[in-house]
Amino acid sequence: MKTEVSNMKTHSETKIPWWKQMMWLIIIYGASVLALGVVASLFRMMMTAAGMRSH
Repeated sequence: MKTEVSNMKTHSETKIPWWKQMMWLIIIYGASVLALGVVASLFRMMMTAAGMRSH
């Protein structure tokens, strides 16, 4: 019967390829930039609707 500690040891020993780690990093970065762009656009539309203009 395996103990829970030995199960955790085998799980942590599995290596994830570096290219998969980099793909996740790129995907998360891209999603965060896209979300920031959406929020900024919403704020800009609300400010324009309220009569605030940049000139």
